[in-house]
Amino acid sequence: DVAYLRSVLPSTTDDAFFDYLATLDASEVTVTAIPEGSVVFPRVPFLQVKGPLLVVQLLETTLLCLVNYASLVATNAARFRLLAGPEVKLMEMGLRRAQGPDGALSASKYSYVGGFDCTSNILAGKLYGIPVRGTIAHSFVMSFRGMEEAQPRDLLPRAGGDPVDLAGLALSWLQRVCDLLQTPPAKANQGELAAFVSYAVTFPCDFQGLLDTYCVRRSGLPNFCAVALALHQLGYQAIGVRLDSGDLAQQSKEIRGVFRACGAHFQVPWFGTIPIAVSNDISEQSLEEFRREGSEIDMIGIGTNLVTCPLQPSLGCVYKLVEVNGSPCLKLTEDEEKMTIPGMKAIYRLYDTAGHPFMDLMALEEEPSPSAGQELGIRVLGQLEETTKVIPTSVELLHRTYFRDGQVCEPLPSLPEVRTHAQVSLSLLSPAHRRLHEPQPYPVAVTERLHQLFLELRQGS
Repeated sequence: DVAYLRSVLPSTTDDAFFDYLATLDASEVTVTAIPEGSVVFPRVPFLQVKGPLLVVQLLETTLLCLVNYASLVATNAARFRLLAGPEVKLMEMGLRRAQGPDGALSASKYSYVGGFDCTSNILAGKLYGIPVRGTIAHSFVMSFRGMEEAQPRDLLPRAGGDPVDLAGLALSWLQRVCDLLQTPPAKANQGELAAFVSYAVTFPCDFQGLLDTYCVRRSGLPNFCAVALALHQLGYQAIGVRLDSGDLAQQSKEIRGVFRACGAHFQVPWFGTIPIAVSNDISEQSLEEFRREGSEIDMIGIGTNLVTCPLQPSLGCVYKLVEVNGSPCLKLTEDEEKMTIPGMKAIYRLYDTAGHPFMDLMALEEEPSPSAGQELGIRVLGQLEETTKVIPTSVELLHRTYFRDGQVCEPLPSLPEVRTHAQVSLSLLSPAHRRLHEPQPYPVAVTERLHQLFLELRQGS
């Protein structure tokens, strides 16, 4: 590293500077942070770094790179989870749209933190232990032209016995299904049926169908039902279907009706509950439409609008100097929102009688902690000209020390633990703060003492 820096810095740079760089050590750095997966509000410092000035300056770009996109994706995923509700399964499938392999891995990891259930990115599953899921592809279905290409064809019944020609069995079921649905069997694409049969023979316990390669009503749906009923006859149970085009909510209701009709007519009780998954450029607006119109959707695959975060393509986290050699410092600007809040701070979350957080409070590190039931005089950011009195029912210190003297000093949670913590953090918010449209602003405040320091530094500048 030092050799590379010698090659890009001016040749007049003193050799002693490079010798100094080689001695830099991060063991003198202390990092305190709000636990990963916590809800954090604007202006609240979620991470504080103490140490030699040059070392903490060198950490700026690295920390912001690691935190900004991760927090953005986790937040975006949490919004999708809030819209979808707790019952619908959410699958991250943005690998083809993400900003390169590293961006894709981060997207898979942090969408899981935000509340997604699984990912189509198998490398993310391998590296992070995220559940992996996928569905049959259009290209697989389209690669078959006729039933003669269905290979292999024979399948052993689950209870044992002689192999059965699944292709022939599916063809017989197709006639019965088409009679029930009053659709001509000749309209069902034979290549699609061959693809379903080949997939089912290979994965009889995990058979699923992609219904919209050709025509859902006249081909995909009867072909799937025929193969699923043939599998049922041999003791197996299909696990689902996917839709990737059209009016997804309306089609899901029509498909559910067909499944229920088949289940009742052919006396297969579980058939009516076959899971229905959808994809196709799903956005927040899509989820709102599903809820408004009603649907029978069980799983939603989201890619582009999750991993690229089009509603807000970047998160504006910043890293600012607030104290040098024990002296608080302040960055001044005409834009009040961009002014820094000086000094090393302790961050407290104040809760109301219903158990909801109603305010975050910043205090100087040396100030005594606020207490539950104690009246506090505070200044709300954006309303600094007036004092507000609050009485919290309970108080939580948000920052923990994670790194000191070269050692990690707090056990780091596993990814599933972070994911659970994120959902708990969101659930604690009051509905007025949690709603995605026109939420009630969440107040962030400073103590009178911190406000006084702010005024003194501003006047002194």
